[in-house]
Amino acid sequence: MINKIQFQNELQLLIFNAIREDVGTGDYSSLACIPADAHGKAKLLVKEDGIIAGVEFAKMIFNYVDPSLKIETFIEDGAPVKYGDIVFHVSGSSQSILKSERVVLNSMQRMSAIATKTRQYVELLKGTNTKILDTRKTTPNFRVAEKWAVKIGGGENHRFALYDMVMLKDNHSDFAGGITLAISKTKAYLKQNKLDLKIIVEARSLDEIREILQNDGVFRILIDNFNYEDTKKAVALIGDKCQTESSGNINEKTIREYALCGVDYISSGALTHSVYNMDLSLKAL
Repeated sequence: MINKIQFQNELQLLIFNAIREDVGTGDYSSLACIPADAHGKAKLLVKEDGIIAGVEFAKMIFNYVDPSLKIETFIEDGAPVKYGDIVFHVSGSSQSILKSERVVLNSMQRMSAIATKTRQYVELLKGTNTKILDTRKTTPNFRVAEKWAVKIGGGENHRFALYDMVMLKDNHSDFAGGITLAISKTKAYLKQNKLDLKIIVEARSLDEIREILQNDGVFRILIDNFNYEDTKKAVALIGDKCQTESSGNINEKTIREYALCGVDYISSGALTHSVYNMDLSLKAL
């Protein structure tokens, strides 16, 4: 995962582009009918049960639009919420509140949906040693917020992008001429370019796992689209030689059974690509 400075930079870039996209040359609806010196107050109203996420991000958005806006927080990120709860009040320039409204709501609605689904998966894994991971199956230009939401929900972040970890998947191995060649070429490339990156290798069969284990320097084996029995066999083969990760159409109905096979991690694209935004509103007080 990216470091704290990169994380903050990504968030600031996201906010800049979101406001640029939404406001453009001006919020003419507000400019036309709200005096520049008018002050107001609004509440963030919850209209659906779940896990709230994006409170701290909302503060960043409000601060970007107008540093003089004041936020009074009642419910923090990661807390369960129910219909009718009020998460925070925002007060200050009425024009600034309205200018921020849609970006705040769009962000918090999606982040809360992701945190809610992640928490559901975390609960299903209780009593096992398996942790849930997100993937790169995220909304373009919103990845940093979606991965933040996974953390808020109690999950773990996989690699952020193509540059912070090496993952040799089936296509890499096939194009490289095989798994062993893909691994050896990768290790040589990393050494030549003085890159300190972990290597994950995807396996499609028990035979491929055996081949991967013949190579040093593999951090984790991705046990992809295996059934339960073969996953147990894979975990037994790998032992403590490297970490294990299951993936491939794993959902709330199957996740616990895969965890009970003994894998260290389960990665699920569904955390970010298959959620419906939580219903939230920003209402004037």
